[in-house]
Amino acid sequence: MSARGPADGLPIVFEDVEIRAGEVAILDKVSITIRAGAPTVLIGPNGSGKTTFLRAAMGLIAPSRGRIAWGGCGFQPPARRAILFQRPVMLRRSVAGNIDYALASAGVARAERAQRISELRALVGLAGFADRPARALSGGEQQRVALARVLARDPGILFLDEPTASLDPSATRAIEEVVRATAARGVKIVMATHDLGEARRVSGEIAFMHRGRIVETGAAGAFFANPVTDEARRFIAGDLLE
Repeated sequence: MSARGPADGLPIVFEDVEIRAGEVAILDKVSITIRAGAPTVLIGPNGSGKTTFLRAAMGLIAPSRGRIAWGGCGFQPPARRAILFQRPVMLRRSVAGNIDYALASAGVARAERAQRISELRALVGLAGFADRPARALSGGEQQRVALARVLARDPGILFLDEPTASLDPSATRAIEEVVRATAARGVKIVMATHDLGEARRVSGEIAFMHRGRIVETGAAGAFFANPVTDEARRFIAGDLLE
């Protein structure tokens, strides 16, 4: 992967987006613009709509009402995008074999794959793990293999759904380092997390969600130092939101 300019498909614009399951609004009149730059991090209690937002931004779910535009005008999601879910499944292959499969699926020529596999393993901190069975790795190591696989698609926009959930501090630190390194290469990161410490460490912009709505957005420093809404203040303070 090489450094790049702003990704195709940005900004991502949500205009009064609703996504419903029967009578339940999972996303409720969401309007936000995701722009190029430092990572955008979605925070909020469980059930607030973060995963559904990521799926919609990825183009996996169509709005029940409202619209989503990519690149400011197009209504088809861009090709160079990828998403990493919270619990990725490892193939019954080595670390290198898992990454090779992703590269092949992305149409990368066989002659180029060995070099790309080496680069991706180095990027995610698994340089010496090429021949290790992926399913025998720790949870944090498997998550880094999963990151290498999605990065094999050379995305301009990468959606991450709770990538450090249930990981110990050391594994969390390793994933966050990959996120920062990926963002530094020009990839737009849009990440959901329930971990406020992680949000402080990796985000440039915060979008706080509650009950399917975007309640507050802003630069991370300003958001944590001086939240505007009562819901955001209570969430930062550790209160349980209903």
